[in-house]
Order: sequence, then structure tokens, then C-alpha cells
Amino acid sequence: MPRGRVIVDNTKFAIILDRLSHQLVEDHKEFGDTIIVGIQEKGVILAEQLISRITKLIASDIAFGKLDITFYRDDFRQREKPLKASSTSMEFSIEGKHIILIDDVVYSGRTIHAAIAALQDFGRAKSVRLLAMVDRRFNRHLPVKTDYTGIRVDALDEAYVKVEWQHIEGKNQVLIFSAK
Repeated sequence: MPRGRVIVDNTKFAIILDRLSHQLVEDHKEFGDTIIVGIQEKGVILAEQLISRITKLIASDIAFGKLDITFYRDDFRQREKPLKASSTSMEFSIEGKHIILIDDVVYSGRTIHAAIAALQDFGRAKSVRLLAMVDRRFNRHLPVKTDYTGIRVDALDEAYVKVEWQHIEGKNQVLIFSAK
């Protein structure tokens, strides 16, 4: 894949993470009845980054789950090669709790739909709110809306948006790859 164009550099990336962390603290105070759930794999990375920042702000433990949605996807059996499942780590019930569901990029809405279906196996949440680093507003297949958004990207359907992380790819940044 050719190198993409940087649309969020390391400096702006840090500012976005700080802003999202402050928004979550403002809305959820001490997180007593709130659970953060990252969607495997990149949503978990984003969730861990946010939790690190939030705990510095409020000095409180935050309930955190890692959710794999592989077997809840509507295209699970339509792939040419099998999907690789990640682990789910949800050592608690979500019954009556506020859930902040986290993913790196929201595009068609299908991943979020699968995540909500998977969450129901762990109880009935009081509410579910969605946080994404990147919201690709166009080309939704399902009526999904982010509650907390790092950036909004208006890109053609053929374009690809990728969030990169310092400890994996060497830089914290968001890239867009054109279709051609």
C-alpha cells in the first residue's frame, strides 16, 4: 500500500487525546458507574491511551473491558479467508452501567452494530455511548453516530483512513490513503 497523506500529526494527535479525555471526565466524573470498553484491536489501544490520561486527571480506577466482535460480524461467513479472533476480557457485568464503547475509526457502522450485539452478552447497559478517534461521516450502512469524536473525515468511499500508534508503527498519527 502506498504511503498515505498525514491528516493528523503527532502534536495534534496528543491534543485530540487530551480533549477526549477531558470530555469523558466532564461527563462521567469519577467513573463510578461507567465502564470503558475497547473494540479489539485498535479500539483497545485508543481506550488504553485515554484511560492513562483520565487516571492522571481523576486518580481513580476505571473499569475497562476488551471486546472482540469477530463472531458477531454480519460478514463473518462471507470472507474469503477466515477472520482472526482476538480475546475478549470483560470480567464484570455491564448491567445498569454506562458504557463508553471505543473504536479507532467509525466508517460503515457495521463494527459498532456487532459490538453492541456482543455487549448484550454481558448484561443490559443503562446507556452506550460511542467514542472514535476518526468519524468517517459518509458511507454509513447503519444509523450510527459518534458521541465523542477526535476528528471527522469526509472521504470518498474508496479512500482508506488509518490511525497509527507510536509503539506499533513508530508515530502517533492519522493517515488517509487515496483510492488510486
